Amino acid sequence: MHTDTERCVRAVRSKDARFDGWFFTAVLTTRIYCRPSCPVVPPKAENMTFYPSAAACQQAGFRACKRCRPDTSPGSPEWNARADTVARAMRLIQDGVVDREGVPGLARRLGYSDRQIERQLLAELGAGPLALARAQRAQTARVLIETTALPMAEVAFAAGFSSIRSFNNTVREVFALSPSELRSRSARGGRGAERSGAPGVISLRLPFRAPLNPDNLFGHLAATAVPGVEEWRDGAYRRTLTLPYGHGIVALGPRPDHIACRLSLTDPRDLTLAISSCRRMLDLDADPVAVDEQLRADPSLAPLVDKAPGRRVPRTADAAEFAVRAVLGQQVSTAAARTHAGRLVVAHGEPVDDPEGGLTHLFPRPEALAGLDPEALALPRSRRTTLTTLVAALADGSLRLGADSDWDRARAQLGALPGFGPWTVEVIAMRALGDPDAFLPTDLGVRRAARSLGLPSTPAALTARASAWRPWRAYAVQYLWATDDHAINSLPE
Repeated sequence: MHTDTERCVRAVRSKDARFDGWFFTAVLTTRIYCRPSCPVVPPKAENMTFYPSAAACQQAGFRACKRCRPDTSPGSPEWNARADTVARAMRLIQDGVVDREGVPGLARRLGYSDRQIERQLLAELGAGPLALARAQRAQTARVLIETTALPMAEVAFAAGFSSIRSFNNTVREVFALSPSELRSRSARGGRGAERSGAPGVISLRLPFRAPLNPDNLFGHLAATAVPGVEEWRDGAYRRTLTLPYGHGIVALGPRPDHIACRLSLTDPRDLTLAISSCRRMLDLDADPVAVDEQLRADPSLAPLVDKAPGRRVPRTADAAEFAVRAVLGQQVSTAAARTHAGRLVVAHGEPVDDPEGGLTHLFPRPEALAGLDPEALALPRSRRTTLTTLVAALADGSLRLGADSDWDRARAQLGALPGFGPWTVEVIAMRALGDPDAFLPTDLGVRRAARSLGLPSTPAALTARASAWRPWRAYAVQYLWATDDHAINSLPE
């Protein structure tokens, strides 16, 4: 979009927050860059130039605006709506892969050479993987500086910097303030997140594009919560997280203009991945205006969209975990699926301490489940085979589900496993892989809702009708479920 100068200028002049994260405005006279909704008086059009990423702005020598804090914009919805190489690379960079594994690790995961990845990212985003990762580190550093009392040396290494010097230089270049000045300014202004006094606890706000309807989003997560791993407590969805350097516990609560996020981490180096996992789980980088506009064009869906716009797709913090849970939930009720998953957690999950609630375990990794005794599972024999085959494929790496997954390839691999029918494959594509066009024409709730709206209810006819909803069919599923009395449509008490 950044190449459409006229459209970008209109968005900046109208201070349209819908375009935050889509592009960034760099002001040639002041050498700062802003989000489109920046509250200051817009510059003259001839003094504006536009970039597709904050990293491209920084690489061109612009510093972040202190008023609109463009580094805290929602992420571009493009990276969650596509599965090409650039989109998969961006999801991995947001997860901190470059900091942990370097550019060779990023390229290896994507199946390309370092040079090919560099060339593709430069062509579309105006910055290579190192520059994009540097911008990510700067954003993580700012969160730690403003929301914790960690010494600056610990902030530097937790944010992924290799040295104190590079940390200081980057913060100064990006924010035009030293790290200590940034902390002092935050304390005086009282902006951003609440500073937590508890060690290892970070409180922050997760931005999103309005509107956001929290009912189906948090209602679904709470109603399907696995005992010991997830819970709804004091108006927030809480769960444990398995992370590269340790583990964490997150509490996520809906607010009118943000999601309140409280993270307790055993190692602050996991902050980048924890934040991106939470954003992905709540679908916070979606563009609800674009989604709702297309779905509203169908006369049958228009009343549902108008009644409660901004529905999101409830996703997951761990793709492999959800695949296991999807198998456990085949052809059983939500309560039965929770019971099966809870037993698996108690038997194979790693215990954790949760002083603030009732969480007790991490969901077991595939490696921990690879050696389980099928006879110990209270499941039909065919489903035992399905589960053990899935776990073995995840454990040995022949099946990889995550931010770097190619959606079509993952579908083909899942469909080749015994016991994986269209519903299981598509629900994993929708909630674990994040494909916004995943569709469930065989789902009982979807068919029941379609019938009540006068839509065709056979899978083939419903799929044909849903072709007009592409590429947002996963969101159409959320609106269809909203008409079903058996679906989860409201926040817990």
